[in-house]
Amino acid sequence: MSYKNQFPANVTGEQQYQGLLERVLFSTLTTVPCCVFLFINGTMLFTLRSKSVFRETSRYILLFNLLFADTVQLALSQLMYLTAASRVTLTYPVCGFLNMVGDLSNEVSPLTLVVMSLERYVAVCYPLRHATIITIRNTAVAIIVVWTFSSLNVLIRVLLLLDFPFSDLDTLQMRDFCSDLAMLLGPMSDIYDKAYTCFLFLSAGVAVISSYIGVVIAARSASTDKASARKARNTLLLHLVQLGLSLSSTIYSPFILLISKIATRLVRVRMQNFLYVVFFILPRCLSSLIYGLRDQTIRPILVYYFCCRLTLSPQSRLRPKINGVN
Repeated sequence: MSYKNQFPANVTGEQQYQGLLERVLFSTLTTVPCCVFLFINGTMLFTLRSKSVFRETSRYILLFNLLFADTVQLALSQLMYLTAASRVTLTYPVCGFLNMVGDLSNEVSPLTLVVMSLERYVAVCYPLRHATIITIRNTAVAIIVVWTFSSLNVLIRVLLLLDFPFSDLDTLQMRDFCSDLAMLLGPMSDIYDKAYTCFLFLSAGVAVISSYIGVVIAARSASTDKASARKARNTLLLHLVQLGLSLSSTIYSPFILLISKIATRLVRVRMQNFLYVVFFILPRCLSSLIYGLRDQTIRPILVYYFCCRLTLSPQSRLRPKINGVN
């Protein structure tokens, strides 16, 4: 998918227009919030593995998978950003490996959102069958399918890269900074990248919207729990927002290209830094904030760990409630 790790692309010329002080400033402004949210995501991941109620509930298992993929992508994106800001170039094999990991983790997120949406749909529309359909085993199978499908896409990208005549290069050292765009070395790679991106987000969007419509229709039924349906509807809307933010990243390169035609290179570089925060850091931080604050089961335990186990009593954190559908 072409929107991952595009922020350092083609900045070899632009970087020379930035002084050392400015590059340090931009790097600090992006690294500090990134580290903060990496800490929040790490705490959330630890929280979701700390209690059996989380390890044995399907929606929390799916949330763990989503947070894990987002955390890997967030850390990798910031690493590649700092590499570009420091004017460090990598070899094609190293850059290819980093991009493949980025592709894998970034494609897991929208697919996991689809599975989470379907789980909420079943919980509201088929409450009596929810326990038999959404089991730990079925959840594990769904996660395996998500990672397998994403891995197959990465494998196809690797096979497309093999067509590039690397043997004709004088050196495997890259002249530009490592990015996803820098690894689109042939027309077939570019075509496949655009086609797969459109297919993934179109199918994911249809699945989430269909689940939302199904929940809205079910909420009008007299036999449906109104409170549960309302919470599930709000959760699906948040899934749609998360999916939309991921999709918005695909307009990063066209937007930067448009700016480059009407603004100076210095302005373009500054806009790249700003849009990197908006399109890449912010979407990866929403999951932990959304679920950490909304979920009545996660919130007290998360606060407990944030406060170094000094805020809540042992009784309040050992007996979480899981009655609500969030």
